[in-house]
Amino acid sequence: MTLPDDHPERLQLANEVHARPHEALRAPERASYVAVLLEPGERARDHAHVAALCERYSVHAPPADAIHFAATLGTFRLRWERHTEFSSYAFFVPGRGERPFAEPAAATVPADWLAAIPGHTVTAVHAELVERTAPVPNASEIAAAFGGNYVVGSGVGDGAGAVFTDFRIHADGFGRVLAFDRELSRLQAGRTLQRLFEIETYRMMALLALPVARRIAPRLVGMEHELAQVAAALAERGGGEALLEQLTHLAANVESAIGESRYRFGATRAYRDLVESRIAELRERRLPGTQTIGEFMSRRLTPAIATCESAERRLLELSERVARASSLLSTRVGVARERQNQELLASMNRRARLQLRMQETVEGLSVAAITYYVVGLVGYVAKALEATGARIEPAIVTGIAIPVVAVLVALGVRYVRRQIARSELGASPFEM
Repeated sequence: MTLPDDHPERLQLANEVHARPHEALRAPERASYVAVLLEPGERARDHAHVAALCERYSVHAPPADAIHFAATLGTFRLRWERHTEFSSYAFFVPGRGERPFAEPAAATVPADWLAAIPGHTVTAVHAELVERTAPVPNASEIAAAFGGNYVVGSGVGDGAGAVFTDFRIHADGFGRVLAFDRELSRLQAGRTLQRLFEIETYRMMALLALPVARRIAPRLVGMEHELAQVAAALAERGGGEALLEQLTHLAANVESAIGESRYRFGATRAYRDLVESRIAELRERRLPGTQTIGEFMSRRLTPAIATCESAERRLLELSERVARASSLLSTRVGVARERQNQELLASMNRRARLQLRMQETVEGLSVAAITYYVVGLVGYVAKALEATGARIEPAIVTGIAIPVVAVLVALGVRYVRRQIARSELGASPFEM
């Protein structure tokens, strides 16, 4: 049977549901889990580090594009997974120690290799899966396994097992998880430990936004106070260039804070949802006198997440308020500029009218001056003619010439002015 050509990513998408399969575990089993936060430049080193460990034990290294890898290396089994921001390493060793957590699985891993894992540790947990034939210890015995700390726990898998943890970092840098196998299948046991590891990892990844929120809080208070001052000044004085510059600087600070925290706050919401989904998958049942993991997370994690959400919400609301104030102030500054422009145009009109009156006055004076000189020339001509014997009276000729010359000069000046005006409108000057 022939099918149309595959979508370029069909196989990758189809295999996605099979990515990161759970380990099949049989009690008793010890496990150690480490999750490290990676910088962008450390991702290549992460793969190379796993390949170096495989080389030590003569095992084929994972492909360069692998996002998960599992192999048996000597006395332990390695499970490596690459996530968006972090990578995780899980080590499994069969059997149990003489005392809980006295001989962790990580002790079988080369110490120099373990210490050189690229990145920064965000989660490290020792876990022990106790066989179903062992009796479940009482509350005091369980507390002793966790150094006397307050322990939370519950039945999981609808009662097929029980898990306990204190969500604390002990002196060796690891947290602790104690799981009892009553009726868990091998895959159920592996899924249970994996979910517990992921709950702790996603909890820590979600809380990475808490220091960001705490750092931003004082800046938020300062920016909110500054915006209140700007709004008060805007109401009293009506705004100005200096106030607009101050508001623009405030808007830049707000956007800078949003840019610094947006990704972290968004990731926190995603990790919070993953924590809740992993807890739901445990299918917890309450044990007498013990707080469940879901209840513990609800009371301890939720307030921290609410702090982050509050900081994010305040930032976004502040950005909107600054935008509204900027719009109002820009409008007022624009109106003020229009008013100034109108006053400037009115002043220019007044100056133009004054110049026109002055020009008309000058034109009148120029007509009189030209008339004076032309009439003077006519007088000289009349006197010259009288001297040659012509019977004319120079004074009479000069008097008669005055109105005639004045009218002709006035008409000539008017004609020139009209031709200049026409040339300014696009017509050729002096055209007939």
